[in-house]
Amino acid sequence: MSIVIETQNLSKVYNPDTIPVYAVNQVNLKIQRGEFTALVGPSGSGKTTLLNLIGGLDKPSSGKVIINGTDITQLRPNKLIDFRLHNIGFVFQSFNLIPVLTARENVEFIMLLQNVPAAERNKRVETLLQHVGLGDKMNARPAQLSGGQQQRVAVARALASKPQFILADEPTANLDSAAAANLLDIMAALNREENMTFIFSTHDQRVIDRALRVITLVDGKVESDIRR
Repeated sequence: MSIVIETQNLSKVYNPDTIPVYAVNQVNLKIQRGEFTALVGPSGSGKTTLLNLIGGLDKPSSGKVIINGTDITQLRPNKLIDFRLHNIGFVFQSFNLIPVLTARENVEFIMLLQNVPAAERNKRVETLLQHVGLGDKMNARPAQLSGGQQQRVAVARALASKPQFILADEPTANLDSAAAANLLDIMAALNREENMTFIFSTHDQRVIDRALRVITLVDGKVESDIRR
């Protein structure tokens, strides 16, 4: 299996000149294509910070994040934005849908940024929303959807850019048990059937139980790394 993500001696330090606080401390990881990985640990352990560093949403204090051979820590800001657009899908705890846009338009938006032709956009939007069980909700705005439905739109949007992998930060935190189970079923199917790589930051035991690899962080360091 090919390595999609590699971190080398990755650290994020706050207050380095006074009392340094290591949110991430010398983390070395290799994530292979098709892995279904959960980053777990107590609050403040560095899960979300590590996810943000891998996604290029935060800049490390030291070390490297290498995605398909590209060290994203060396990219200029405009190049990094472009790289994220074409390589990384994001699913956030708070959904982050654009409220004035329909489900169709929210999914389509990232493809507009990529300059995907209209016919291809339309076909992909319909396919993705059907895939996540929202074929009948394409013209609904976020306020007309339940939390679980909004998160499924967010998953479809993350997939729309044809990313190398998807980063999901506490994706089930705002969902009830039935909606969370439904969402996890969809993501597990995408992983199994399309070899999509997922990395979750999570406290949710339901996500941890589904993960095929569990990386435990404590005080910014990898305490254990278990493949199932």
